[in-house]
Order: sequence, then structure tokens, then C-alpha cells
Amino acid sequence: MTSAAIYGVPVAAGQFAVHSDRMSDDGSGGHYYWCTRHHRVETDADVCPAKHVLGPYASAADAENALQQVRERNEAWEAEDARWAGEDR
Repeated sequence: MTSAAIYGVPVAAGQFAVHSDRMSDDGSGGHYYWCTRHHRVETDADVCPAKHVLGPYASAADAENALQQVRERNEAWEAEDARWAGEDR
């Protein structure tokens, strides 16, 4: 298994284990978060403080892909900033 770095912190590549998979009290399912501190998916039942998480997401898979989504959005915003600044000409 190869490793990757997220914000300079080495992490194992591949699937991340879900920390907890409990449903909310109303039975509708809970929210999922990506914890940047523990590098795992967390739920409403055991989520770290807000400063350490991305989300909420509707599924554990969406939370697991949070950093990829952040990268894609950052790249799009940087391209848009460059376009506005006239750097794409």
C-alpha cells in the first residue's frame, strides 16, 4: 500500500475505516464528517470539534472523499482567480 500526505501529514492510501456507523435517534440516518486530525470518517455520535472536521456529508463515502473535493474546488477557484487577473491570456 502506498502512502500519501494530507496537509503534510502522511496517511495510508486506500479505503479509510468508518469510526462509527450509528443512526440518529429519529432513524433518518446521521451525518458523516471527515476528521482532519484522525484521518477518518466520523458521525454525529462521535464527531471531533468543528475545527478538525469537514462536513457534514450525507454518506460515509462522501465524507471519505472530502479532501479530493477540497482539492478540486481549490483548483477551480485558483483557475477562476487567474482568469479574473488576466493570467490566462
